[in-house]
Amino acid sequence: MPMVTVSISPQQAAGIRAAVDNGGYASSSEVVREALRLWDAARKMGEFRGDVLDDEGVQSGGRCVADMFADHEAERRRSA
Repeated sequence: MPMVTVSISPQQAAGIRAAVDNGGYASSSEVVREALRLWDAARKMGEFRGDVLDDEGVQSGGRCVADMFADHEAERRRSA
């Protein structure tokens, strides 16, 4: 499997660690792969509008991937 190095915020790293520590995922790689699958699905459905910014440079349409992932995680916790 190809290796990719990315920079994330300390809060994002803590969230990934918490997801693994809480038993929701086996590894941090699994968390990232699922987030990317959600991003890809959203992009294909046209929900991701990262290239649409308003006059102040704020995303103006659709939902951001972070919000969709948070919703997905909440649903996983409810169904567990």
